[in-house]
Amino acid sequence: MIGLRRQKFIDHQNLIKTYCDLASSLVKSLFMDTIVSDSFDKKKIIEEFKTHQGDTGSPEVQIALLSERIKKVISHLKEHDHDSHSRRGLLSMVNKRRRLLNYLVKTDNQRYKGLIGKLGLSK
Repeated sequence: MIGLRRQKFIDHQNLIKTYCDLASSLVKSLFMDTIVSDSFDKKKIIEEFKTHQGDTGSPEVQIALLSERIKKVISHLKEHDHDSHSRRGLLSMVNKRRRLLNYLVKTDNQRYKGLIGKLGLSK
């Protein structure tokens, strides 16, 4: 009797392990493409908007990256219109981009005009 209970317990553990492995492989296959494409887009944006070699923190790069993230969150909110947490994050990203744009206007107006022209922003 004890052996049968132990065997059922072991079978149950193996079944749970199989389900967990299947679920993790499914999640990886669904989301790895998204993660890889996001990092590729980020590198591409940095290459396009950098002002010098190794530049990742200039206002142009930061504004371009924020603009891309804002586009993705807007498309997410079109499908999930009740997602108030993402909406709050969107507002903070828009405000940060606005502050960076204001900084760029004050420091170098030519760079500002070139950037909004490239990104297609209105101001």
